Amino acid sequence: QVQLVESGGGSVQSGGSLRLSCAVSYLTFRSNDCFGWYRQAPGKEREGVAFISGDGMTIYADPVKGRFVISLDNVENTLYLQMNSLKPEDTATYYCAAAPHTLLVPDGCSYGMDYWGQGTLVTVSS
Repeated sequence: QVQLVESGGGSVQSGGSLRLSCAVSYLTFRSNDCFGWYRQAPGKEREGVAFISGDGMTIYADPVKGRFVISLDNVENTLYLQMNSLKPEDTATYYCAAAPHTLLVPDGCSYGMDYWGQGTLVTVSS
């Protein structure tokens, strides 16, 4: 059973940085896999933040473009989200997700996500 475990959340002041990690077990990364980070703020719907294909192509949601960077470590089987210039509106629970054998398309992973992590809370204070 594929497992995803996030870490790296916490509290930071506006303008600060955090790096989220997502350790992926029992899944060998392939070029036709798709991975993503989502977030859900209190009282709001979950939204996609950034996506990456197994061969390194990336897509970002408009609110985080130029501030967040998604990456894969194929050796460590880990997904990362580097978050810079954080804003209070970035406060949310962040989830990593995986979709094996799924294409990356402009809206994210084409057929949705198959596996999810438990979430890690990011709080940005002004």
